[in-house]
Amino acid sequence: MDNLRVWHKLLQLIKPAVGPDNLKAYFLKTLLKSIDGENVTLSTSSAFIKETLNKKYKSLIEEVLTKILEKKINVLFVIKENDIETQEKDEEFFQPFQTQTSYLNPKYTLANFVVGPTNNVAYAAAQSVTQNPGISYNPLFIYGGTGVGKTHLMIGIGNAILNKKPQTKIIYSPSEKFLNDYVEAIKTNRMGDLRTKYRSPQVLLIDDIQFFSGREGTQEEFFHTFNELLGKNSQIVITSDRSPHEIAKLEDRLKSRFAGGLMIDIQAPDFDTRMAILRAKCEEQRVVLEEAALQMLASSFETNIRELEGRLMGILQLLKAQNLLPTTANISQHLKIPTRQGLKIEPKQVLEAVCDYFNLTQKDLIGAKRQKELVFPRHMAMFILSEHLNITVEKIGQILGKRDHTTVMHGRDKIKNLVSTDREIQRMLSEIRGRLAA
Repeated sequence: MDNLRVWHKLLQLIKPAVGPDNLKAYFLKTLLKSIDGENVTLSTSSAFIKETLNKKYKSLIEEVLTKILEKKINVLFVIKENDIETQEKDEEFFQPFQTQTSYLNPKYTLANFVVGPTNNVAYAAAQSVTQNPGISYNPLFIYGGTGVGKTHLMIGIGNAILNKKPQTKIIYSPSEKFLNDYVEAIKTNRMGDLRTKYRSPQVLLIDDIQFFSGREGTQEEFFHTFNELLGKNSQIVITSDRSPHEIAKLEDRLKSRFAGGLMIDIQAPDFDTRMAILRAKCEEQRVVLEEAALQMLASSFETNIRELEGRLMGILQLLKAQNLLPTTANISQHLKIPTRQGLKIEPKQVLEAVCDYFNLTQKDLIGAKRQKELVFPRHMAMFILSEHLNITVEKIGQILGKRDHTTVMHGRDKIKNLVSTDREIQRMLSEIRGRLAA
C-alpha cells in the first residue's frame, strides 16, 4: 500500500474521533511523507499545525497507523510546504476513483441494531456474513420499505468486519455514487480506474440498487464487477426498497445473480420493536420517559424508524429549548395527540374504531354471523385488545359476544402471524390505531 493510500485510509478511520472541522483544519493540510520501519514521518504546512498534531493527536495517529500497517508505529513531524502542494495535485487525480476503505458511519453497528420479529432473520444473516465474509450468503440482498433499517444493517456489517480486521478493503457506495462514477469514467476515459476501485475491495456494499433501473450501461458494468468480485470470494451486500423481481427494467441476468445468494425482506417494525428502539434511543441520550410517552411515540409512526427517531430527538430538543420536562403531557403537545389519561384506551373505543374503519355496526362485530367481511374485523379487534391493551383472552371473549377464549386465541394469533409479513395488514392496524389516538 503506497503512502498516499495509507494516509487516506487513516483519514477515513479517524474522522469520527476528530470531527470534520479538525480534520479539515489540521489533517487535510498534512501529508504522509515516508514510512521507514516503525517510523512514519508526517509533513505539515506550518509550525502551528505541527504543534497541534503532536500535542493533541499523535497518540491517536500512532494507534490507527499501527492497525493499518499491522506493526508498532512511531510518528515524527516535519514542516515542508512543497509536500502539501504535491499532495493536492495527487489528490486531484486520486479522488474520483480512490480505492481505500470508504467512510462508514460509526453510529451504525450490529450491536445497537434493535432486533424484532420483522428483522431477526436479516440480522442473523448479517451476523453470519461478518463471521465468514464471502462465504456465508454471498450476495446478501436486503430489501424493504423506507426507514426500516436496511442501511443500518448494511453499514453495521462493514463496521463489524473492520473491527475484526481493520486492514480490510471495503467500498460502501450508494447507487447514485456508482452511477456518477460510471458517467465520470466514460466522460474522462478512465474506465480502468473505475474498475480498479470497484473490483478491488474485499467487501462491496451497494445501497438502494433500485436506482439502477433502466440504466443499461451501469447495469452492464455492475454485472461484470459483480462476477469478478464473486469469483474472488469478495463479500457483496446490496439493499433495495423492493425485491429484484419488482425492480422495473432490471436485467434478468442481474436478478438471477442476486437470487443466487440470500434475499431477505425486512418489514416495518412492530409495536414492541418500536418501543425497544425508543428505549435504546432514550438510553443513548440519557433521557428517561414515562411508559405512556413511549407508547404514544411508538403509536405515532408505524413504518419508518428514521422518522420515529427523528421525531423523538426533535421533541426532546424543543422541550429542552423551552426548559420543559419530557413528560407525557408535554410530548403530546408536540405530537398533537391528547394524553387520554396516560394513553389509557378503553375496550369500547377499540370496538368503535374497528367498526368505523370497516363500516360496520357494533352489533355485527360482536354478533354470531360468520361472514368473511365480519370475521376479519373481529380478528383485528382481538389482536388490538390483546396486544395493545393487554386484556386476557377470556375477557376479550366476553367483550366480543361471549366467545370462547380459544376462538380469541385463534383470531389474535392469525393477525399476529400476518402482521410480521403483510404490509397491507400493517397499514390497516396503523390506521385503526390512528383513530384511537385522534
